[in-house]
Amino acid sequence: MSTLFTPTKVGELLLKHRVVGAPMTRLRSEPNDAPSDMMAEWYGQRASEGGLQIAESSSVSAAGRAYLGAPGLYADEQIAGWKKVTDAVHAKGGYLIAQVYDPGRVGHVDNNGGVAPAGPSVLPFDNHVVTVDGLVDGTPDRAYETAEIPGVVELFRQAAVRAREAGFDGIELHGANGYLVDQFLQDGTNQRTDEYGGPLENRARFVLETLNALISVWGSQRVGLRVSPSGEWGDISDSDPEGTFGYLAEQLNPLQLAYLHVIEPRIKGDDWLHEGQEPVASAFLRKTFTGPIIAAGGFDREGADGILDRGEADLVAFGRWFASNPDLPVRLQKGLPLAAYDRQYFWGGTERGYTDYPVYGG
Repeated sequence: MSTLFTPTKVGELLLKHRVVGAPMTRLRSEPNDAPSDMMAEWYGQRASEGGLQIAESSSVSAAGRAYLGAPGLYADEQIAGWKKVTDAVHAKGGYLIAQVYDPGRVGHVDNNGGVAPAGPSVLPFDNHVVTVDGLVDGTPDRAYETAEIPGVVELFRQAAVRAREAGFDGIELHGANGYLVDQFLQDGTNQRTDEYGGPLENRARFVLETLNALISVWGSQRVGLRVSPSGEWGDISDSDPEGTFGYLAEQLNPLQLAYLHVIEPRIKGDDWLHEGQEPVASAFLRKTFTGPIIAAGGFDREGADGILDRGEADLVAFGRWFASNPDLPVRLQKGLPLAAYDRQYFWGGTERGYTDYPVYGG
């Protein structure tokens, strides 16, 4: 039997297979950033008995909204919408993890109530966001004052409380793709000289403080972290990615997280960056991180089997193929053909290219 379809445990969750629904920003929330009924249907369609999905990233602040149409967990009025989503997943025996983030310097004043995006340092870059005018250039950011940072961490903790109230099964900190947590960690975006900048132990301070805030609400066995070593989304970079992410992995071990979710650098956002490249990031972090690893980025059935059989990961997350195949675990297990995805419907829209993909034979 393929390892992909054997049971495993992730924190306190006992899973019946290792096919994970990756977080995918689809921009179909309500105007108040609460999940829509359409979103509840989408997640429910992709739920499976004992299967795990990770929800699309939710902002922890009204002043941190990079993409119009993306959901939030920054207001109590958003809880009811998420409860519809978690209920739909649980009705089919599945599990759903919330993912929380702040985009940091990636943003636009039109999305943030006139407030400038904020990150660890002011560094101009090629920044594109989604506003009422479509995909546009972002607006200049500012650097957080040291005294402001505990308040940002508190926003993550408050979002974690809302995620519990909404019925999620755990929470993931989005520390990847060049957003705020990633910006603090990597030296290409962190030029600070206070206790949050400079040496590795300082640059890792924000991610560790934020993880501990989530753990204070959920307990460590219901908390995960997503990272993207050597990733390029969001114009992110580091002078020594192996040193940086190796150090972070060492610091994570005492926390006993539910998992570490790793994006392979061959993928940039929703497309290939280095097609044909073998996975490397999960294998590197496996040398240090002692908990379960979820590998993501460019996997098919053969690639998923390979990384599991080599012991470099414990689960594999699928994004684009889950978008067009609501019954993806069944199709992979039985060797059924996969429905092609249509990129024009990835980022916003109606039910078309979203909830209208049928199960096999449907």
